[in-house]
Order: sequence, then structure tokens, then C-alpha cells
Amino acid sequence: MSAPLPLVLVAALALVDSDSRVLLTQRPKGKSMAGLWEFPGGKVEPGELPEGAVIREAHEELGIDIAASCLAPVTFASHSYETFHLLMPLFVCRVWRGTVTGREGQALAWVQPRDMAGYAMPPADKPLVALLRDLL
Repeated sequence: MSAPLPLVLVAALALVDSDSRVLLTQRPKGKSMAGLWEFPGGKVEPGELPEGAVIREAHEELGIDIAASCLAPVTFASHSYETFHLLMPLFVCRVWRGTVTGREGQALAWVQPRDMAGYAMPPADKPLVALLRDLL
């Protein structure tokens, strides 16, 4: 029997604008899975709650401020990659302060939920697309 994979906790954000479009960000060159589109977010740091990670990452990556009360947990992804197992809660947010900007040089796309399946995404993100399409 092989050793269990390390568990990595990542929190993701489905930012939804007034036209019900969802923000996708493109993984930049030099990162694993570069060029793929994903929901913004990132690793939950030790001692940090998933909501706190989403708020921190939204500020760092997108230049926006989100209140914890504006985050709605909707689902999660659980996916085994070759060297780790990813557990990723997904939060929906419709209210934020500031203008969404790719602060790390990443491309951004506001996408109708019905069109998200046309974007190449990491395997863990793909199952979330159908749920968001049905929810939104």
C-alpha cells in the first residue's frame, strides 16, 4: 500500500458581477499548470480560516476588499494530483470594494457560467463549473 498523499487546503472564490458573470484568472507563466484558467484564491496558511485566505488572496491578487459576511460557501472540490490531494472550498461573492485588477500580471476574464466549460481549467476546478452554471 502506498503512503497517503499530503493534504493541501486551498480556498477559491467565484466572484460574480452584476451581469452574473464569474471571474476566471489565468495561471501565469512559471507556475504549475500555467495557462489554465481557474477561480482566484490560494493556499490556506497555518492558523488561517478558508474565508480569511479568500479575503487575503482577493486583496493580493485582485486588489479588492471583501467582507467575510459577503462570502457564501457553496461547494468544494476534492481531487488527487500526483504528489498531493487538494481540498478546495468554493465561496461565492457578489459584493466587494475596489476595481478588479490582475495585480500579479495574470489575465482576467469575466465569463457567463454557461461559457466556462470552454476554458481549459485544472482538473480540480472543472467539477465546480457545472454547479455554478446551475446555481447562477
